[in-house]
Amino acid sequence: MKTIRERTGAVALVEALEKAGTEVLFGYPGGAVIDIFDSLKDAKFRFVLGRHEQGCAHMADGYARSSGKVGVCLVTSGPGATNVVTGLGTAYLDGVPMVMITGQVPLAQIGTDAFQEADMSGISRAVTKHSFLVQSADEIPETVAQAFYIATHGKPGPVVIDIPKNCQQALTKAQYPERVNLRAYHPEYTARPQQIARFAKLLNEAKRPVIYAGGGAIAAFASGDLTALARKAQIPVATTLMGLGAFDQRDPLSLGMAGMHGAPCANYAIDEADLIVAMGVRFSDRVTGKISKYAKKAKIVHIDCNPAEVDKNVTVHLGIVADVRDVIANVNSRVKANEHPEWLARIAQWKQDYPISYQPLHPGVIMPQQAIEAINKVSDGEAIVVTDVGQQQMWAAQYVTHRHPRRFLTSGGMGTMGFGIPAAIGAALARPDLKTIAICGDGGAQMTFEEVVVAVLEKLPITIVVINNGCLGMVRQWQELFYKKNYSHTILKEKGLPYLPDFVKLAKAHGAAAYRVIDPAKLESTMKKAINAKRTTLVEVIVDPDANVYPMIPGGKSVKEMIFK
Repeated sequence: MKTIRERTGAVALVEALEKAGTEVLFGYPGGAVIDIFDSLKDAKFRFVLGRHEQGCAHMADGYARSSGKVGVCLVTSGPGATNVVTGLGTAYLDGVPMVMITGQVPLAQIGTDAFQEADMSGISRAVTKHSFLVQSADEIPETVAQAFYIATHGKPGPVVIDIPKNCQQALTKAQYPERVNLRAYHPEYTARPQQIARFAKLLNEAKRPVIYAGGGAIAAFASGDLTALARKAQIPVATTLMGLGAFDQRDPLSLGMAGMHGAPCANYAIDEADLIVAMGVRFSDRVTGKISKYAKKAKIVHIDCNPAEVDKNVTVHLGIVADVRDVIANVNSRVKANEHPEWLARIAQWKQDYPISYQPLHPGVIMPQQAIEAINKVSDGEAIVVTDVGQQQMWAAQYVTHRHPRRFLTSGGMGTMGFGIPAAIGAALARPDLKTIAICGDGGAQMTFEEVVVAVLEKLPITIVVINNGCLGMVRQWQELFYKKNYSHTILKEKGLPYLPDFVKLAKAHGAAAYRVIDPAKLESTMKKAINAKRTTLVEVIVDPDANVYPMIPGGKSVKEMIFK
C-alpha cells in the first residue's frame, strides 16, 4: 500500500505545479508567499525572478503565446497582486492561458484590512476566466489542476489562485488528481453535421470568398488546416493583428492584415466579398470600423470556440461554436478544389494599386519603417517578433513578413504599453531555438525597462530595438489628424535638449550591449550585428518624429474613408 506523505501546502503547491507541466515559473517574492519561495529550492522547474510584478505577468504571457503552453506566475499579496492586474487583463482579452498564483493574508485576517491585504478575487473578476480563494491546504493540489484546466479549455485565458499564508503553512496529504471534473464547466462544443454541410455548400458556391483568421485560429493550432483549405479552394486569406502568422504572407493568397491600419487589399476584399469565413475572431472595432457599413455584400460564417462571440458585434449567416481546427478539418473533405480567377485578378490589382508604402520626409533622417524593414531583412521572417504598443506595433505588423504562427506577439485587445520587453523574455525562454526581437517605442520601453536586467542575468540573446521618435507617436498622430495639432503632453524630447533617458547608457547600466543609429547608411549593418549577437543587445534607432502610420481608417469610419497620407 502506497504511503501518502504529509507536507506543507507550499510544498504541495510546488509539486502540483510540476504535475501540471510547469517548466518555467516567473515571479517576485514577498511576505505572503515566503513559504512557497522557501519550497522552490527543490522544484524541478526553472524560476525566473522579474523586477516588477507587471513584468513577471507579461513574461508568463510571452512564454504562453510563443509556446502554446500555460504561463505561470507567482507574486505576493496586496501590491504584488494588484500589480499583475494589467498583465491579467492583457492575457484575458487576447485569450492567453495563464495561471497567476497570489499570496493572501491568513484566512482569519481576511476582511480586517490586514497589512498587504487585497481582495484579489474581487479585483481580478473582470480580467480572468476564474479566480480561486483557497480555504485549506487540502484544496491546493486539486485547485491547481482545475486552474490549468480552465486556463486551457474553451477560449484560453488567465486564472488566479489566491492562497492565504496559513494554508501554505498547514500540513496536508492531498494529492494531485488524476483527472479534472468540473460539473459547471464544459466548454467543448462540436459542430453539427448540418452546419458542416451548409458551410461546405457556401464555400463551394462562393464567387468572391475571403478567409478572415484571428488569434483563435492560432490558439487552436489550426494554421496548417487553414492553409490546406485556402490552397485547395483558392481562397485569399486576411488576418487580424492577433492572427498574423496564421497564414504565410509569402503565399500569393495572403492579403495581410485587415483593419484600421491594415493592407488596403485586405480591407477592399472584405468589403467586396460575397462570403467571409471568420475563424477565431472577435470582430473588433479596430477591424470592422463602422458596423453598419461592414461587409454588406457578404454572407458571414463565424467559427469560434466561445459562444459569446457569435453574433456579438456582427450578425452572421452561419455561426459554428466549435474548435476552429476541428471544423476546418471536417469541412475540407467536402470542399471542391476551386479557382476564382476573376476574383484573384481583382485582388492582385488592388495589391498593385494600393501597396503599403512610405516616402522619406526629411533627407538623411531614418524613417521608422526603414528600421522595421532592416529587422525583417536580417531575420528573414524567422524570428519571434514581440512588440510594444503604438506606432511601432503597427509598422511591425505591416513591414515584417509574418510566416509562422506564435512568432508575432503583441498586445491586441488591451493595447498594453510596456508589454514588449518582458514578453520577449518569456518568449525567449520558451523558444531558445529561435531568435527573439522586441520592437518598442521610446514611450513603452520606459514602462518596463527594468526587466532588461532579467534578460542579461538569464543570458538571453534578445535584441531590443527602440524606435525613438521622441514622442508618444500614436497619440501624437491622432492629435495631428483629429485634434488640430494640439500635441498635449505627447512630446517626450524638448527642442534643443538631449533626449532623456539615454537608452544606450541605460542599457549598458543593465549589463546589455547597446548601439545608437542615426545615419540611415549604418542601419542595416548595426541591426545585423545586434541580431546576430550572443547576448542581450539594445539598438536605439533615432527616427523621423513626423512619420505617421498609413493607411488608416479613422475610428468609426468605413473602408471608403481610408486615409493613405
